[in-house]
Amino acid sequence: MIERYSRKEMVEIWSDRTRYESWLEVELAVCRAMEGDLVPVGTADRIRLEASIDPARIAEIETETRHDVIAFLSHIEEQAGGPARWLHLGLTSSDVLDTAFALQLKRAGELILDGVEVLLCTLAARAQETKTLAMVGRTHGIHAEPTTVGLVFGGYYAELRRHTTRLAVAVRDIARGKIAGAVGTYANVGPEVEKIALSSLGLEPETCATQIVPRDRHAHYFSVLAGIAGTIEKMSVQVRHWQRTEVGEARESFGKGQKGSSAMPHKRNPILSENLTGLARLVRSYASAALENVALWHERDISHSSVERVIAPDATTLVHFMLARMESVMAGLVLDEARIATNLQHTGGLIFSQRVMLDLVRKGLARQRAYELVQRNAMAAQDDHKTFADLLAADSDVRKVLSPEEIDACFDLRIHLQHVGLIFERIFEDQPA
Repeated sequence: MIERYSRKEMVEIWSDRTRYESWLEVELAVCRAMEGDLVPVGTADRIRLEASIDPARIAEIETETRHDVIAFLSHIEEQAGGPARWLHLGLTSSDVLDTAFALQLKRAGELILDGVEVLLCTLAARAQETKTLAMVGRTHGIHAEPTTVGLVFGGYYAELRRHTTRLAVAVRDIARGKIAGAVGTYANVGPEVEKIALSSLGLEPETCATQIVPRDRHAHYFSVLAGIAGTIEKMSVQVRHWQRTEVGEARESFGKGQKGSSAMPHKRNPILSENLTGLARLVRSYASAALENVALWHERDISHSSVERVIAPDATTLVHFMLARMESVMAGLVLDEARIATNLQHTGGLIFSQRVMLDLVRKGLARQRAYELVQRNAMAAQDDHKTFADLLAADSDVRKVLSPEEIDACFDLRIHLQHVGLIFERIFEDQPA
């Protein structure tokens, strides 16, 4: 069973300690790849044995060097002594930074994939339990034709399943490092070293690096995260609509002792969904920033660096959290089936207007004439607060074409639900029987 939510693990990925440990992991992988030629065998293991990351000490050294990688290397040299001279041999800072960054983004992406799977399981369960629970569909916020609650949940499931495919591709594409030197030409470190080192880290070499891994990969990664956040917002907006007093079809769970308003004791507000809507705005902004990072000067500049120090931990942590919060909302969502049924009948059958029009066409009436007949009765039903079916039955032009029994048949809900099973088969075709 996938762990429902591990905030600690995501936070640790972006801690200073993990960042420096990742740098050391990269440096040692390169060192090992060089052993046996210029570098004495066992050097990396000796350094690993002696070196212990102290973020505070690195920060102290950096106040003097004003260079984070040099401060880090100085810290390792303080502990490991002579063997540390073989670290960073032929490398540039971005060899270490970008390769370590890839390790962090890969690990974060894998955690997010786990979070998506948990939410998918909950959505699948909710969809199956409400598969044939009829409700009114809405377009432009106006009652349209009947659908089912299960199809709403199922649609979210299908959309998130597409995101898993996209995110898996993004994680694979971001798992690229580079040990290629100052402008990516392997002038002082060979491609064979890069291949061995990156392979030991579970990464692939960048196809054509400059001083950095090209940022189109990162832009894709953060754009996928923004897409996931967008789908979570889509669900949130639906919940917020359902919980409106005038709608009342569903609501977020409300715990014993929970308070909705400091002023109005009756309030139960969709606060979790509103929170998620706001967070989605942030994640989208991070995708925009990542796209801005693609166009750097020549072989590199560092305008992307400050951006990534903010967006990487923020975007991954937020999406991971949003998935967990939305899973909680979906699992605890309280459906009011009586209100759902009442709203389905709210328009007095107007939601079946297309079926009436189509039956008129099938019986030989021109489509535009059929539309006019149905529309005039539908408008009268709304404006005069009369029953749509009664108006149709009293309309002599309609009665010339359709019998009373045929008019009644147009209001059969089963017509609209007849293909729900087929749609569910398509949605859950990847699920075991």
